[in-house]
Amino acid sequence: MTASLDEESAAPALATDGPVLVFGGCYSNLEATQEVLQRATGLGIPPARTICTGDVVAYGADAAAAVDLIRRSGVHVVMGNCEEALGFDAEDCGCGFAAGSACDVLSVAWYAHARRQISAADKAWMRELPRRIDIVVDGRRLAVVHGGVQSINAFLFASTDATTLGREISLSGCDGVIAGHCGLPFSRIVAGRLWHNSGAIGMPANDGTPHVWYSLLTPGPDGLAIEHQAISYDHATAASKMRRAGLPEGYAGALETGLWPSCDILPARELAQRGRPIAPHRLLWAQAGN
Repeated sequence: MTASLDEESAAPALATDGPVLVFGGCYSNLEATQEVLQRATGLGIPPARTICTGDVVAYGADAAAAVDLIRRSGVHVVMGNCEEALGFDAEDCGCGFAAGSACDVLSVAWYAHARRQISAADKAWMRELPRRIDIVVDGRRLAVVHGGVQSINAFLFASTDATTLGREISLSGCDGVIAGHCGLPFSRIVAGRLWHNSGAIGMPANDGTPHVWYSLLTPGPDGLAIEHQAISYDHATAASKMRRAGLPEGYAGALETGLWPSCDILPARELAQRGRPIAPHRLLWAQAGN
């Protein structure tokens, strides 16, 4: 990608005419993070065309190692709520969990573990991460954020109503939005504009399989092809390391079973899909007139 400054926005835009690989939610899962970076290399996609939607650190055992790997990789990273919380020494992860919910209670242990591992240099890096990166691909501008355009920890799902998603895209001033945070892979076209979430690489998609997810955005003559792809990795080792570190069993077990220990954040439609395996899928976002 090459950086340019759009005349209508103060945000620099990274322009590319080649495929872009997107992943998010590394969640301190070193083995999964290694695997997705190796996948990018195998596909011939350089770090300049690889984007992480944030939350490099969360549930897993290897917070420091995951940050080190991502920093050395040279991929683009937007700030997630976990980077915001750790970078500015907040007392909790800022995930947006309801107070007293199972997710909120479980977060206490993994957040404390991450805080113990992360160095001052790591925190400084986190504080400097951009909250938004714009990319121009297939002639269309996409805003890459962590949660929502205005709220870093907004949960937006495939079932979120079109009015809400459309408003978020309009707030971005772009043709579409690439986001993370909710942990589930999906793409939606809303009134001709795109909302895309690659899913998380550090935790399965609550579908009853240990697979984790990334996406490829490939420009072509008919429009932008958006592919959701699954990765298998050494989840047994990642889970074992979590147990040795004394982290919550629910999340360690989720790496093996593919089922989240709590579904507090899920809307009814996503909750009903719990345990149903997701297949890799492709969406073509056609250019106007195609």
